[in-house]
Amino acid sequence: MALINPHINFNGNAEEAFNFYKSVFGGEFAKITRFKDIASEDFPVPAHEAEKIMHIALSIGPNFLMGNDVPEIMGKTNENENRSKISISTDSKEEAERLYYGLSAGGQIEIPLEESPWGSSFAMFRDKYGIEWMVEFEPGK
Repeated sequence: MALINPHINFNGNAEEAFNFYKSVFGGEFAKITRFKDIASEDFPVPAHEAEKIMHIALSIGPNFLMGNDVPEIMGKTNENENRSKISISTDSKEEAERLYYGLSAGGQIEIPLEESPWGSSFAMFRDKYGIEWMVEFEPGK
């Protein structure tokens, strides 16, 4: 079966955001590459962007949450886009609560974690970095 590994773009705070995600999910960073690590004559990196994240991957079970900082030459990423959400299915209501309260801290709640009309515990929110999430626990699954 294929694994889906979301990738998130940031405007210079990817490292901060991923340390936050690690504090909520646990797991370890499988890879951290900074722009200075890939700099060359063909790909010069300005000094003020050298420490920014070119690639970061946090292992979460068999999956990875990945991200990077967008270099200034590529413009800013929209931190309040609303075309997509990262959906998390949990094994227990307690895990759903832990992830919901952890990830939504300092963010904006769209739908608080509560019983949905279809019988699951469900929530939708934007975290403090502007990333949209859905958390769901469906009993019996």
